[in-house]
Amino acid sequence: MEFLVRFETALPDSLSEEQVADLLVRERARATELRGSGVLKRLWRIPGRRGVVGLWEAADATELHDALSSLPQFPWMDVRIEPLATHPQEQ
Repeated sequence: MEFLVRFETALPDSLSEEQVADLLVRERARATELRGSGVLKRLWRIPGRRGVVGLWEAADATELHDALSSLPQFPWMDVRIEPLATHPQEQ
């Protein structure tokens, strides 16, 4: 099942520059793993914001939640998810 996932990340000001840099490295590594496993299909950035739109694929909402919550920045993400269904013209 495919999902359109939108999220914005708001890291706390209390994190040091080193902590932020470490989070970004770990986030990129985990996203690369998810892409390699086929769960993360595609990502787009929203210019001028810390927003991202992504196409994800998972067996169900629980599997998607597990993938999203495995991202190091997940505790600071505001996530919105839309399940997608195949359009009749695509069948």
